[in-house]
Amino acid sequence: MTINQSLLTSFKETFNAEPANHAVKQAIAKVGIADASIDNNRLRRHSFVFSEETSRGEITNQKASGRCWMFAALNTARVDTMKKLDAKTFEFSQNYTLFWDKLEKSNYLLENIIDTVEEPLNSRLVQHLLFDPIQDGGQWDMFSGLLEKYGAVPKAAMPETYHSSNTRELNTMLTAKLREFSATIRQAHQNGATKEALMKIKDESLYFVYNLLVKSLGEIPETFTYEYRDNQKNFHRIKDITPQDFFKEYVAWDLEDRVSLINAPTDDKPFGKAYTVKYLGTVKEGKPVTYINVPIDVLKKAAVAAIKDGEPVWFGCDVGKMLDRKAGIMDHHTYDYDATLGASVGLTKAQRLDYGESLLTHAMVFVGVDLDEDGQPITWKVENSWGDTSGDKGIYSMSDQWFDEYNYQITVSRKYVEEQWLKALKEPLTELEPWDPMGALAMMQ
Repeated sequence: MTINQSLLTSFKETFNAEPANHAVKQAIAKVGIADASIDNNRLRRHSFVFSEETSRGEITNQKASGRCWMFAALNTARVDTMKKLDAKTFEFSQNYTLFWDKLEKSNYLLENIIDTVEEPLNSRLVQHLLFDPIQDGGQWDMFSGLLEKYGAVPKAAMPETYHSSNTRELNTMLTAKLREFSATIRQAHQNGATKEALMKIKDESLYFVYNLLVKSLGEIPETFTYEYRDNQKNFHRIKDITPQDFFKEYVAWDLEDRVSLINAPTDDKPFGKAYTVKYLGTVKEGKPVTYINVPIDVLKKAAVAAIKDGEPVWFGCDVGKMLDRKAGIMDHHTYDYDATLGASVGLTKAQRLDYGESLLTHAMVFVGVDLDEDGQPITWKVENSWGDTSGDKGIYSMSDQWFDEYNYQITVSRKYVEEQWLKALKEPLTELEPWDPMGALAMMQ
């Protein structure tokens, strides 16, 4: 049946029969759906007081960039650095890791273009590779590969530039050139070029990327000197150290010890298995992105254990859902759409993944949790990287029910995960297609 006048008349009569619709109509027209639907009781459910807390540094700001996954990872790492330096706060250079991420992602794309030269240009795979090849987003294992290869430096050793804090123009240029390089490689293959010749084109193309990154982000420090004062106001100078040695000495993480747990309760991903995503990565020779899919309570148990030990927890979620950004509240009942619209979104977590309604969009850090008398979470303390003008000076509060519905991933030390789940890593990884929702990258700004 088509939309006809009879149907429209019935819609109008039904709408006008409910007096509340007119008041809601005026409110939404004035302030929008979200503000008209906000549940003021959300503030009562979030006191921003937590029974368990870890150390943390000052709030950071990713500005107009999608580097949340880097900020979250470095904000997690800096807690160990602060302990080793006996410093009140510390901040790593996110510009330094951005430089290497852009260069490595460019190489990763062009390597994949070479690997897929036999694929039709209009194949779903090739079009996927070309769709958004140099976006700011990433995953934990992608960043782990950068730390393993390049280490990290204090912010003073490679400060922010215009384009590290505002990446859109840089990404637009890089995307255009990478697509051009991809076209050149595929055309050369069609003309009979050897793989060795294609690799030479790739290396020549990468120089343009390097050239642009140096001009936009600055030169990479091969060694640097770092000066600071500790909590007792004593002066210290760390002289002529490499980024790799700084990370090894002042973070000292065993990156192989860190494991990513996900909660994807869909029929195609049984719990207790380890997964990877085809064609997803940054450092070509690095460890593949690897997740163990587990029930949501396993994520919570591991996160609580880490927090109790004083260890912040990197996590990835769909931050835009039921978020009051100004108040810094993530609550499953932030908005009462039933009252204003007559219905809320009724999909389950699995259905939201299956039908494209939700995926991982943003990475942050758990730095606390409020537990009830039985040790069960009530709310979670979240360190965000959107500056200090929202939430409690940059700290957000997440309800435990929001965790259930919209949190997808945490990364913790293996010691916080039971062996029954870790044994999945001893089995071959199940490969997911590149467009699987678990291949989504954290990049919200």
